[in-house]
Amino acid sequence: MDPLIIFLATGLVTMSAALSAGAINKLPEESKPAFAASRNGMVAVIMAGNISAITLLFAMAFGFLHLDWWIPLICMFITFPVVHVVILQKLLGDLKTLLLMGPLVIAAMPVLYYFW
Repeated sequence: MDPLIIFLATGLVTMSAALSAGAINKLPEESKPAFAASRNGMVAVIMAGNISAITLLFAMAFGFLHLDWWIPLICMFITFPVVHVVILQKLLGDLKTLLLMGPLVIAAMPVLYYFW
């Protein structure tokens, strides 16, 4: 597989999951979804965000290793956040995006490891 495709797919998935977890975490108590209203729910959201952030670091290292340095840098600060905010957050909302991207983050880990 092309390293650019692997980097873009894994980076977008992990950035989106991390941003969604952060947005859910910052909601006021009365605005949180029923899932995140309990203590265990918030622990799960924080853990999903942390796992996503660690996998994002892995994806960024993969990108810097296999691509020109400017591609991962631009994607990290411009492309991934813009796609998440403009498309995914508007279409699905934070909770659905986190629930959709969570399994994809878990799938991204072995993909990055295999193609390293």
